[in-house]
Amino acid sequence: MASAHTADVLVASNRGPVSYEVHEDGSLRAKRGGGGLVSGLSAIGPDHNAVWVCATLGDGDREAVRRAGGGLLPAEETGGQRVRMLDIDAAVFTDAYNGIANSVLWFVHHMLYQTPLEPIFDAGFRRQWAAYEAYNQAFAEALAEEAADGAAVLIQDYHLALAPRMLRRLRPDLRIGHFSHTPWAPPDYFRLLPDDIAAELLSGILGADRAAFLTRRWADAFTDCCHAVLGPGIPSGTRIGVHGLGADADFLRERAHRTDVNERMAALRAEIGEGRRTIVRVDRTELSKNIVRGLLAYEQLLEDRPEWRERVVHLAFAYPSRQDLAVYRDYTAEVRRVAGEINSRYGTPGWTPVLLHVKDDFARSLAAYRLADVALVNPIRDGMNLVAKEVPVVSDEGCALVLSREAGAYEELGEDAVVVNPYDIGGTAEALHAALSMAAGERAERSKRLAAAATALPPAQWFLDQLGALER
Repeated sequence: MASAHTADVLVASNRGPVSYEVHEDGSLRAKRGGGGLVSGLSAIGPDHNAVWVCATLGDGDREAVRRAGGGLLPAEETGGQRVRMLDIDAAVFTDAYNGIANSVLWFVHHMLYQTPLEPIFDAGFRRQWAAYEAYNQAFAEALAEEAADGAAVLIQDYHLALAPRMLRRLRPDLRIGHFSHTPWAPPDYFRLLPDDIAAELLSGILGADRAAFLTRRWADAFTDCCHAVLGPGIPSGTRIGVHGLGADADFLRERAHRTDVNERMAALRAEIGEGRRTIVRVDRTELSKNIVRGLLAYEQLLEDRPEWRERVVHLAFAYPSRQDLAVYRDYTAEVRRVAGEINSRYGTPGWTPVLLHVKDDFARSLAAYRLADVALVNPIRDGMNLVAKEVPVVSDEGCALVLSREAGAYEELGEDAVVVNPYDIGGTAEALHAALSMAAGERAERSKRLAAAATALPPAQWFLDQLGALER
């Protein structure tokens, strides 16, 4: 069984630092993940007795939990980290994760609803909400079991908005933080939610000693929602913080110069053709990333500025996301359709205007970063957007950044970016022209300043800052 009351530092998130696959012979293969949380937790060292609590995401994970007897996973499979996976009932998980977290909370915070038709908060929604409550309760109970007296607990994101308050009721001795990786909706939009649900979400996070966000804008929106829904004043026990997660420069620069990246650079150069400029985007086919409008803006550039035809290539890496939801499958299909139409309309025997890749390949993404003359990051709304921070760090010659003012990264990078309204196709086309036309010296200087701002709070320090603030 799980170890009881031993962890001094705990992290809770839907996705953990390791995932498992079952091979045909019945053996399990563990695959370790990356990202800011993994880097952050490794920064605190083994003396802190840290435990990461996460959910099983597939059959391989569930089998790993069964073999571990519901306790901590074998350390040799997790990179030495102590990880406890929760085998939450599959139907409960699906309703909580797809039904509420990704189809309601994500849509609210990114303001994605087509309000004449959605949302519809009916009996089916209430059933899914009960699953979301059960999912959060499972995390709260596991954290309560694992935490030592007075331990620090860092709960992550919109999947676990109720867990801080639930955990507080079980273990009032703990120091609890909650971090939101998404934007936070302004009150008028947040109040699309039923009043009791809106109040429960806010009260859930306010169960923490500290609620933290990626930018001041999202933190202010949260407090505005609290005032609008719960009444004036934040409970005195909850402090609000801002930690703008940055890029991991050392890791990115080292990884971007390995052999597999060099090989992919050579392949991409052959596809692009000699002497052409590059506009690079790397995204999941997430509705909020605004890939379709980015393609339409590129098409407008080719139409309005014919001098760029055959002189520029758009590397559009759009990796499928959440394909178990129909709206995401439809969006991925639309990305493919628009890219195909641009190539059909403008392409020539020696020039393919859009090189669209939909198979996730990190080494190829890094190769594109290095080749980028222009990085296009135009989300409808984004908590931060690390791509905006990563490309200037990795770009070989320095890149111009075309950046949506609705990305969290705008707060730190806006001064040296070419800033766009993400809905304005013509304006984005003009921004692309300005970025492509930027003198090499100016582009390099801007890129240098962008990289400095982008790496101001690397993942390990981002994590330690939160931990330190919670302990104070």
